[in-house]
Amino acid sequence: MRMDVLTLFPEMFEGVFGSSILGKARDKGLVQLNTVNFRRYSTSKHNTVDDYAYGGGGGMVLKPDPIFAAVEDLMEQVEAERNKAKAEGQTEGQTEGQTEGQTEGQAVLQLGDKPNRPRVILMCPQGEAFTQKKAEELASEEHLVFICGHYEGYDERIREFLVTDELSIGDYVLTGGELPAMVIIDSIARLLPGVLGNESSAVTDSFSTGLLEYPHYTRPACFRNWNVPDVLISGHHANVELWRREQSLRRTWQRRPDLLQSAVLTDKERKLIAQWEQEVDNSTKNR
Repeated sequence: MRMDVLTLFPEMFEGVFGSSILGKARDKGLVQLNTVNFRRYSTSKHNTVDDYAYGGGGGMVLKPDPIFAAVEDLMEQVEAERNKAKAEGQTEGQTEGQTEGQTEGQAVLQLGDKPNRPRVILMCPQGEAFTQKKAEELASEEHLVFICGHYEGYDERIREFLVTDELSIGDYVLTGGELPAMVIIDSIARLLPGVLGNESSAVTDSFSTGLLEYPHYTRPACFRNWNVPDVLISGHHANVELWRREQSLRRTWQRRPDLLQSAVLTDKERKLIAQWEQEVDNSTKNR
């Protein structure tokens, strides 16, 4: 997968992209992570990327032309790489899918051509709330482009004619889209094959099953008279799995009951939740 980030502050991503799991994944070639300063695509004398809003009002608005130009350039780069790979894999004759007399420049993908167009994701507090389900959806894509804004906002034509998704990481406002982009990229990258050392980690994480994750313990078995649950050191794997599922269910019920509405539960698990709710009601009445 390739992920490109359009930002005015590419230096913010150096530590994130170059260290820990993301850094290792990039070094192994499992994911391409690139930053693009879209100020380079400004055609104004002073390389400005923002301007005053039509109709007045406070704050500056990001201009459409530098951002469109940056995305179109990325698309041309990707298509050129594809054409090169096709040419190298071809023994003779013209490139597959390319007509006689067609030059490489003419084969370059244009913005309006839908089939190989990347998902262009706008970081925006007005956007769809980012979830694990969305991360899984985006992890199946080949190319993602993230647009990080600053100032008052974006020219609306960016939303209307360029962007495919608008995403938010919460109901609050930050100084820019860089931090949300980092969060989303990290969440997506860890789902890619080979990125995590233990492939099952991504499967059992919180939200991956629709529930919050169960508690974890490690050695020592007894720490300051606080003991690890006996079932975890019993060696009985079936009982361990049952305990983990019940703990995951209980933790979700206690902390994020809204998730239970869409979770896939057995009749036994629903009865267990009803039992917990009854215990809470009885406890409240006895106070």
